[in-house]
Amino acid sequence: MSNELDFLSRSVASGRLSRRDFLGRAAALGVSATFANGLLASAAKAQAPQKGGALRMGLVGGESTNSLDPATILTQVPQNFSSTWGELLVVQSPTDGSAQPVLAESWDSSPDAAEWSFKIRKGVTFHNGKEMKPEDVAQTIRRHADANTKSAALGVLGDIKEVKVDGDNVVFQLQRGNADLPLLLTDYHLIIQPNGGFDNPADGIGTGPYKVEVDEPGVRHMSTKYDGYWRDDVGHVDSVEVIVMNDNTARMAALQSGQVHIINRVEPKTVALLARAPGVKIVSVPSKGHYVFLMHCNTAPFDNADLRMALKLAIDREQMVQQILQGHASVGNDFPINKSYALFPEGIEQRAYDPEKAKFHYQKSGHSGPLVLQTSDVAFPGAVDASQLFQQQAQKAGIQIEVKREPGDGYWTEVWNKQPFCASYWGGRATQDSMYSTAYVKGADWNDTRFFDEGFDKIILQARAELDDTKRAALYRDAATKVRDDGGLILPMFNDFIDAHREEVQGWVVDPNHETSNLKAAIRVWLQA
Repeated sequence: MSNELDFLSRSVASGRLSRRDFLGRAAALGVSATFANGLLASAAKAQAPQKGGALRMGLVGGESTNSLDPATILTQVPQNFSSTWGELLVVQSPTDGSAQPVLAESWDSSPDAAEWSFKIRKGVTFHNGKEMKPEDVAQTIRRHADANTKSAALGVLGDIKEVKVDGDNVVFQLQRGNADLPLLLTDYHLIIQPNGGFDNPADGIGTGPYKVEVDEPGVRHMSTKYDGYWRDDVGHVDSVEVIVMNDNTARMAALQSGQVHIINRVEPKTVALLARAPGVKIVSVPSKGHYVFLMHCNTAPFDNADLRMALKLAIDREQMVQQILQGHASVGNDFPINKSYALFPEGIEQRAYDPEKAKFHYQKSGHSGPLVLQTSDVAFPGAVDASQLFQQQAQKAGIQIEVKREPGDGYWTEVWNKQPFCASYWGGRATQDSMYSTAYVKGADWNDTRFFDEGFDKIILQARAELDDTKRAALYRDAATKVRDDGGLILPMFNDFIDAHREEVQGWVVDPNHETSNLKAAIRVWLQA
């Protein structure tokens, strides 16, 4: 009977059973109301976050070139670490994808969505002890909207005409209406900094629950609890240490031994093995993330449309999903949007593996000789194996791919967005507009396929200002078709986010918006004693 009561009381604490139903079942078992209420109190206490402890994360995605400047954040280690010390105006809900307030208390817009006013939260201090003011917010947005900063958020801020302060509010004047503006501000680069980061963008001073103590790029980072933090529902542990572990075997061993509590990017082929390890929990979440091969549309020989089409037809997506990701993925169609996004473009034909058609386009391109595909273990889990499988698949079309394996350190600074044919990944974005604006419009700093198409840019601008969902969906269908047919993106699969943690890690929030609980695992979880 005690086991049944324990189970029922935990069900109440987790919200799966009502208190009334619990008391009714307890009475049926002959248990007094006083004793039953005591069990509920104990269960609630056990379910509540525990404070204290030192959380350690072993993560892939750290390099010696990493900086604390939010504008330059690119890979998983700085992404996760920045969430411990920095905060945004808005975050995206893990349940319905809506915009939720953080440093902005509320917001509203003009009827045409061309002017937005965000009320800035009072009583929040930076780690240097200074109170956060609306001007700090305005300056942050101004810095990231300035092309000279080389911010990766520039693409989503391109429509901002003016940012001004009006009392407790920050007002955005846009070039055209955009109903998605609050969601665009969930971009993880837009951490609010003193004076917007103009003084020292890499000083790591923010408003988050932790302050930076150790910053050793490519090795480890540590932050400790900030006593002046403004809320108590996040930031449960005393300290967070992020250790760079780019090797998958090393991450698995560190988790199994208890050296770290959380790891990211579990390789699909190791999931079953790791799941059997004592004290280890696997979290696998379907996502907007995608693993890709990129071609620069403005660089020979990939400036030839027939060669690009040949390579798109020479990859077997189904085999890639099953063999490389062990089914922890869905098939892609060479545009960066899946059904996780609102207004997903329906009715676009799924591209299939067709060696004969690929051979036709390859011969039409006039190219001969090997195509060098640069790849690395850090590009995505299984990237080297995926590149070699792509090589084998393309051979059936008479296409010779030379796979060149690169070291992890330096891959994101020396290969990605510089070399014309490489493996990469994207974590997805809050909206279709933010995904396209970050990586496909002309002028976007992260346009890693060099897809410069004025017709495409015009479609995105039209969709951004269109408030009618039916018309907007039609425009996004046109955009997807253009990227799919004319661009340099080969997108074989939308990956699941696969993380793992020790069983003492509690409070994990399943969040499809990005890996490691939308990069916020460190501030959301607690350690069960």
